[in-house]
Amino acid sequence: MDLTDNLIDYGQGIYAIDAGYLRPGLAAVHLIVEDGRVAVVDTGTRHSLPALLRALQQLGLGVEAVDYVLLTHVHLDHAGGAGTLMGLCPNARLVVHPRGAPHMIDPARLVAGSIAVYGEARFRELYGEIVPVAAERVVQAPDGFELDLAGRQLVFLDTPGHARHHLCIHDAASAGVFTGDAFGLSYRAFDVDGRPFIFPTTTPVQFEPEAAHASIDRILSLQPRAAYLTHFGRVDDLPRLAADLHGFLDEFVSIAEAAPKDSTQRHAEISAGLQSLLIERLRRHGCRLEQADLRQMLAHDVELNAQGLGVWLDRRQRPT
Repeated sequence: MDLTDNLIDYGQGIYAIDAGYLRPGLAAVHLIVEDGRVAVVDTGTRHSLPALLRALQQLGLGVEAVDYVLLTHVHLDHAGGAGTLMGLCPNARLVVHPRGAPHMIDPARLVAGSIAVYGEARFRELYGEIVPVAAERVVQAPDGFELDLAGRQLVFLDTPGHARHHLCIHDAASAGVFTGDAFGLSYRAFDVDGRPFIFPTTTPVQFEPEAAHASIDRILSLQPRAAYLTHFGRVDDLPRLAADLHGFLDEFVSIAEAAPKDSTQRHAEISAGLQSLLIERLRRHGCRLEQADLRQMLAHDVELNAQGLGVWLDRRQRPT
């Protein structure tokens, strides 16, 4: 099949589309296609939807073929386009963690939290309008929930650590897991001789290191052949990557705990520590990108990871 560069065919009915979020290769929308029926895994933002609709057209499918929109969690780089997409797909149901469902039905608190992180102007630029989803079209997926896509079984796993409303989706047909942010970030620009580099995401406001470790182990316990990351695409060699994620989580926590108590200075030192660690490990990995390019490509994740670690420190120090 002649596919454009923006539609990646992984085989076994699994495709990735670049969501066009911030820069190429940062965020993916995944499709699972079985017997002409479609499940969309994470939607990106509303700005991602034209590319998604073109991809469906390339595959000879229309919006009426979309049976499910599956959200790993409701952070807006994953779910910002969900309400708009549901309005375009007459047969689709939205499947989401029970903790995330209320935010898709009434996104007011979700929007307010994102504005607190990004600011009003930047939020509008990144996400635009967040459209609510009618409650009767929302399916809550607790741990162990099973879904049938034209005979293809998908099983949903509660995987907190990045967020308490996070789930992963196990696809037995491909022995793959769609991991959202629970199995970290792995950008193809950092691959060296086909070997991926991976690191965790600790963004605000629900990062919990113990739960993040447990979710990585749970994913690995499925013995999957591949993980499909929203940031970005398919990775394999999962035991090695899981070990790297565990190590990074411990080091991220150590950097946060060693930072000064003053919040302004603390954020700057956590950010500097994360950036230094990641660049050093990328060099050890064999990455030859220019230093300025590495700093630029890491800047967004370093900033959000430092914010999330700060929130975690504040929550941990709060009296119970």
